[in-house]
Amino acid sequence: MAWASSGMKPAHPETQPPEDADHRRAIAPVICYPPDTLPAPDLTLYRRARQTARQVDEVVVKPRDGNCIDIKAGQFLRIESVKGPQVGDFNLWAADDLSERFYSGKTRALHGTHLSTGDRLWTSFPSLRPMATITTDTLDWYGFDDFGGSVHDVIGTRCDPYTGRLLNGGDYHYCCHSNLTRALASHTGMSLQEAEPHVHDVMNVFMCTGFTRDTGQYFMKASPVRPGDHIEFFAEIDLIGGLSACPGGDCSSEHSNDVTPCYPLLMQVFEPDRSALEGWVPPEKNAYSRSHGT
Repeated sequence: MAWASSGMKPAHPETQPPEDADHRRAIAPVICYPPDTLPAPDLTLYRRARQTARQVDEVVVKPRDGNCIDIKAGQFLRIESVKGPQVGDFNLWAADDLSERFYSGKTRALHGTHLSTGDRLWTSFPSLRPMATITTDTLDWYGFDDFGGSVHDVIGTRCDPYTGRLLNGGDYHYCCHSNLTRALASHTGMSLQEAEPHVHDVMNVFMCTGFTRDTGQYFMKASPVRPGDHIEFFAEIDLIGGLSACPGGDCSSEHSNDVTPCYPLLMQVFEPDRSALEGWVPPEKNAYSRSHGT
């Protein structure tokens, strides 16, 4: 059997197409989760509050390393490129319960494969509530390129030592999974073994990715990010943010090595005048009864 070199689908299918194959393929798609009834963020309110904000914390994430930062409900988190083009793998946890964490799959289902201004990051079941809202994105001009690529994806996972061992038989300890594990352990006082299960699928900040049109494979390409580019989030609940400065640098070639040029990333927290947030309240946890039909 002739298989595609990518290992995806057979290059030459064994099954003959039915007579109505073209008709079946031509059926129009239906959006699974129309966003019309989602609670909409008040970007006008957030932006007015942001104008009153002062910086209260700052963390530099070193290349091929990770770090965490606390963000209180009503504060803003900025992630900024400094010194050179660099992508980051971003985790978020509810500060009072690490099991309530960023749910990249549901966020993707609700907002699409790549996020930008006005999109929200949602928490895992059973809470399923907005944990952060994107209020600023200096790369929103990029859109989708001719390859189908765009920035800030929620389709990839994170580079990790387990896949590295599977594919090349070696161990690399400064991939994003390990960076985030060390960062969370250091921030919370947990052991590495306690922290690792809380590390989860990421938002790939600044990373330019997509799926190939022929084989449907996840691809990366050189990020358009430049020093000064940034993305900002409004914290809807008390959060811990974890960020890894990916060993892939701008992801123009490969990752999980010590050769690719890499640069630091900056995380800053801003506290607005609380009077500017009058009327805003943190979102409640999902109201589903959890009876599951019983």
